[in-house]
Amino acid sequence: MTTQTRLDSEAAPEPRATRTPVRRRRKITPVKVLIWVALILATLIFIYPFIWLLSASFKPRGEVFDNKLIPETFTFDNYLNVWQEAPMALWLWNTVLVTVLAAVTVTVSSAMVAWGFAYFRFRARNLLFAVVLATMMLPGAVTMIPQFLIWNSLGMVDTLTPLWAQNLFGSAFYIFLLRQFFLGLPRELFDAAKVDGANNWTIFTRIAMPLCKPALIITLLFEFQAIWTDLMRPLIYLRDSDNFTVPRGLKALLDQYGFGGEWHWEIVVTASVITTVPMIILFFLGQRHFVQGIATTGSKG
Repeated sequence: MTTQTRLDSEAAPEPRATRTPVRRRRKITPVKVLIWVALILATLIFIYPFIWLLSASFKPRGEVFDNKLIPETFTFDNYLNVWQEAPMALWLWNTVLVTVLAAVTVTVSSAMVAWGFAYFRFRARNLLFAVVLATMMLPGAVTMIPQFLIWNSLGMVDTLTPLWAQNLFGSAFYIFLLRQFFLGLPRELFDAAKVDGANNWTIFTRIAMPLCKPALIITLLFEFQAIWTDLMRPLIYLRDSDNFTVPRGLKALLDQYGFGGEWHWEIVVTASVITTVPMIILFFLGQRHFVQGIATTGSKG
């Protein structure tokens, strides 16, 4: 070995031994076991009604109420007969149309009002916001008759318009929810956009709305679920079966096949399953945004 090689080997640092991270095993304590058992029991309690409904939809008429989760006689005839006994396709289309229009309009209108309360500084702003929140304390029965008289005078009874057009004026709950989210955005970002020449509408649509995406999705999901399952307003405004939404149609099926003497409960439970599944799918698709919106909303203000 030459002198130069020996010097290089002495000068070169020795490679450090890489340490593999050691995973700590989580200790299973009696408290954790009790928590898991409680969560499993709570989950079973919540999903049992839907499991029973799903099981009953595959049973013939005589076995619907036998309380067996696994049907003795498994049949798909109910899912074929329900489309023949009732215009389910038309009712689903009416419900989708009303639900989409209602969810989009209430989200946009509530976001505009919430942005005004969060961004602009003007006199009596807090007072006006308190008045908006105070409207949530009014029971729906108080405004039910005046709203019907207004729509009746406009000739809109027995149409789908009253089911969604009221959302053009926003919702106090969604205004509060979106305002809290807007307050959590850095105001310096909007000031910088103004320096670059952006107007208020550009700031709202190009900056505030994209940053408010989780809260907007939460609003859409909440309103979608509320309108999809709403029965009161369709009962008030709809007369013709061609205009029925799914909840109103289910009420008609219940009156005809449940309490009308024919007792075709298999048709009723099958129609209920068909209308429940879209909500479950929608929740799982928006679950990530749902959790994110709930976690971030209300962090300031």
